[in-house]
Amino acid sequence: MVVDRRAELGEFLRSRRARLRPEEFGLSSYGQRRRVPGLRREELAQLAGVSVDHYIRLEQGRSLQFSAEVLDAVARALRLDDAERAHLHRLARPAPAGPPEPAVRPPLRAGIARLVSSVHDVPAYLVDRNTTVLAWNRPAAALITDFGALPAAQRNMARLTFLDEGIRRLYADWPQRARDIVGFLRLDSGRRPADASTAALVEELSAASAEFRALWAEHEVKDKRHGRYVYRHPVVGELELAYETLRLPDDPGLALVMHSAEEGSPCDTALRLLVAWAGQDAPAG
Repeated sequence: MVVDRRAELGEFLRSRRARLRPEEFGLSSYGQRRRVPGLRREELAQLAGVSVDHYIRLEQGRSLQFSAEVLDAVARALRLDDAERAHLHRLARPAPAGPPEPAVRPPLRAGIARLVSSVHDVPAYLVDRNTTVLAWNRPAAALITDFGALPAAQRNMARLTFLDEGIRRLYADWPQRARDIVGFLRLDSGRRPADASTAALVEELSAASAEFRALWAEHEVKDKRHGRYVYRHPVVGELELAYETLRLPDDPGLALVMHSAEEGSPCDTALRLLVAWAGQDAPAG
């Protein structure tokens, strides 16, 4: 199973239309009861300054040859953010053919694994575009879970987020964490629609989790490279940690995620305690 670019494009545009309200744009409701939420196709076309037929062909995926100017106009009318705008362009314009994805990812370079494990004072872990955890240090294992105790197939942040009760309790705002994960996977599915591995993960989680299915159907896309989460840790208590996501220059499909706390804050003290405890009990991988 791979992503159907045309179907994905139509569903994405319909989901973005549904979140807009005519009154926000000063549009008349024509005195009629609306059969669908949000803007009609005709209204969106009017706002974008394109013909109704042109927009319908775009939403129905009847052509993947739309100009960047038309897509930008539609993006403005839909009030898309930067990540959503880029997602629209990827879905609506054929990407140059690239080398096929290997069926199995090559082993992680030993130097990268050593780099991750050599970070001692903050939690750090390396994930691929499907959120599979490929390497981690002791503080990350202490903060999130003992990745080394899990079968390799279960070392995946999306699977853990939706299928592991311990991870659900760990995040103070689990719904936001779940949305972030789904938005990241949705964004990546648009980047590589021919990659069956992301589609297989989505299919698995859709079958196992009603919450995942509901979020996936919303077509949210996110490219969160930094932010913060509040953790409810069973050993050191509640701590708010910022995170930064660093892409590897020669393999942008890999991302190093590192956590930190504001220096001198109570969370910084809690993080130091966690790191000290990790040095004794939590193995790196």
